[in-house]
Formats: sequence, structure tokens, C-alpha cells
Amino acid sequence: MMSKNIIITGTSRGIGFELVQLFAKAGHKVLALSRNEKPVQNLKLDNVTCFSFDLGNIEAYKKVESFITDNWKQVDILINNAGALLNKPFSETNIKDFEAVYKTNVFGVAELTRLMLPFMKEGSHVVTISSMGGVQGSMKFPGLAAYSSSKAAVITLTELLAEEYKDSGISFNVLALGAVQTEMLEDAFPGYQAPTTALEMAEYILDFSLNGNKYYNGKLLQVSNSTP
Repeated sequence: MMSKNIIITGTSRGIGFELVQLFAKAGHKVLALSRNEKPVQNLKLDNVTCFSFDLGNIEAYKKVESFITDNWKQVDILINNAGALLNKPFSETNIKDFEAVYKTNVFGVAELTRLMLPFMKEGSHVVTISSMGGVQGSMKFPGLAAYSSSKAAVITLTELLAEEYKDSGISFNVLALGAVQTEMLEDAFPGYQAPTTALEMAEYILDFSLNGNKYYNGKLLQVSNSTP
């Protein structure tokens, strides 16, 4: 398989951290973006570049653009994995809470995708990580109003981008994940044991990122082993 240029956000822990290692091991070049770059730096992987990146900081995007322009020229896969989770009763949330969650989960996804599209070509793939909580008609949980509604927003965003760019040959898909045992889940729901590990989910996302665009565009795939 030819080496591809992969951008992954939210790489300091959980699924993103595992994805960096899997793609690097498979021989691909990775740009790992996270507010905390140290966990990936400590891996000392030759084909991985990482620097501190905050989806809420407009200036940070220029650094990503400059890196692609100067080094890669092209992006084959963008994985919008970074996420902010807030578990708080709706009556206690305020506009700043919603802004913080949406800044990462929606606005950041839209802006990074928009800026990377000029570097993409036919066959490139944008994969956005959503949640089962954002799927219409799925089981909902109290306290996740900001989080789950933001994850619903990127599902519709993905469908819109697939339509708008359908003549470009670039594919856009969104994966709605069920519960995965990550640090973020533990922070929000202490003591809960998810049926899927971060590594197991990362292996699925790696394969889908590389091959899913052969079969899907503008699609939501529910990646959950729970019922309903």
C-alpha cells in the first residue's frame, strides 16, 4: 500500500493516541494535533509530526496550513477525532458551556476541514468521529445536552459537505461511536466500563479511513455493539 498523509486531531490520549501508532506502524505519515503534544512526542516515531494545536485558537490553524504547504502539499485522510464532553444537568449549563463544547466538536471540525480541502484530491477521505448520542432516535442520556447536540450537528455537516463536494472525488463520512473505554469517558462517567477498548475502535477507524470511501460518501455509520 502506498504511504498516505494522515491528519488526526485529539491525539494525546484514547482513540487518537492509538490511531497515531497504528498509522505510523503501517508506514503512513501522520500529523498528530492535540493541545498536549507530549504523549505523541514521547513515542519518538520517525514518520509522525506533532505540535500543540487548539481547535478553538484561530491562529493555530495557520501553523497547520504552513506545515502542509511546506512539507506535504497533499492530505489524503483527515480524521476529526478531537472531542469535548460535558456531563452537566441542562438547568446548570450556560452559553459558555455550550460555546466551549461546540468550539471543539463543531466549529473546529468545520474550520479544519475547510482549510484542508484545498490540499485534498480525488480519493481523499474526511472522517469525522461523532457519537451514538447524536443520532436521531437513539437512546439519550441526561446531562449530555451540549455534547450530544454537537455530535448531531457534525452528522448533518458531513452530509452537506458530501453533497457540496460530490464532483471533487473527495469523500466525507461520519462514524457514530458507542461507548469506548477512554479517559474522556472515565472523566464524564467515573466507574463505567465500556465494552470496547480505545485500541479496538482505533483499529476499526484505521481500516475505515483507508477503505470506507470506496463504498460510502455522505454516510453516517453507527459503530456500536449495544442494543438498541
